[in-house]
Amino acid sequence: MEKAKISASQLFILMVLFELGSALLVPLAIRAKQDAWLAILFGMLGSFVLFLVYHKLYTYYPNLLPTEYMQKILGKVLGTVLAFVYILYFMYDASRVLRDFGEMLLTFAYPDTPLFIANALLMLVIIYTIRKGIEVIARSGELLFIFMYVLAVAGFILIISSGLIEIKNLQPILEEGLLPSVKVALSETLYFPFTEAIVFTMILPYLNDSKKAKVTMLCATGLSGINLTITMLINISVLGVDLTARSQFPLLSTVQSIQVADFLERLDVFFMLAMVIGIFFKVTILFYAATIGTANLFKIKSPSMLAYPLGIVVLFLSVTIASNFQEHLHEGLYIAKFILHIPLFTIIPPILLFIAFLQKRKVHGSKHI
Repeated sequence: MEKAKISASQLFILMVLFELGSALLVPLAIRAKQDAWLAILFGMLGSFVLFLVYHKLYTYYPNLLPTEYMQKILGKVLGTVLAFVYILYFMYDASRVLRDFGEMLLTFAYPDTPLFIANALLMLVIIYTIRKGIEVIARSGELLFIFMYVLAVAGFILIISSGLIEIKNLQPILEEGLLPSVKVALSETLYFPFTEAIVFTMILPYLNDSKKAKVTMLCATGLSGINLTITMLINISVLGVDLTARSQFPLLSTVQSIQVADFLERLDVFFMLAMVIGIFFKVTILFYAATIGTANLFKIKSPSMLAYPLGIVVLFLSVTIASNFQEHLHEGLYIAKFILHIPLFTIIPPILLFIAFLQKRKVHGSKHI
């Protein structure tokens, strides 16, 4: 672990940027049709319960990385294997988000550029940032967070003043009752993007005031949940359910529709800037967690030495992960969910917490004797 500290406000900013990351790109929860916004809210509320589990584990071992406390809870062999599985997951997820970035860049602006080149350019910047450490990542976040929100507010005002919003596209609300929204929340939005933030358990030990961890995590998830809800409400009210579902990047289509007073149009470049910021932080945090986790697990003194070799692995994985964008999306929404998300986010952490609780109880019991 590097000798570094970040503040609660920096953790809050990094979490919001992480959760917005690639979630702004895709038609999130669109299987719930015009109630997609409800499915996002339900997913957010469900993630609160799991964040309390992650936080409780952190309070038991406030100065240890998960790669360390897994070994304490499960024993050396099993703990090391599980820690390694999480590190592999962080690298896999980083490569998925990097692929999202490359596909967006190629679709939007550079159709003739090889995917590898687009991904490599972002990866170089990420490797450089990782080598500087968590404090530099957090300070960059503070700076770019303000910029991203200025863009978001400006875009929101322009969409409203363009008169694009059709409220009837959001009706009828709850056409088939609550069940479809709850199903989508439990099968999709709970995992992407909310509980992906399990990666922050690798960053919590750097927090300078551990008492603020719980409130910070819940508030950051609340804010990003509300932002994603508003985004989907706007996408559906501007494009309609069918077009939002068919569009690769619905928010881009919405921004391209903006036309104010015959001179303000083609504002997609602002959308691109906001997306690059979000995706940059999402990949950086996942990759940083993989780097410090690997260094911790294999007792490597300098985590920054790992940035280049692991970065090359993530880069190659991002290109070879799927043969096209449709396959990439299918893999993320259906295959990864059952093999990775459900066990790693919702099943293993409560089991770890239960075992840790029993161990602590046993220790306290033997002290009283």
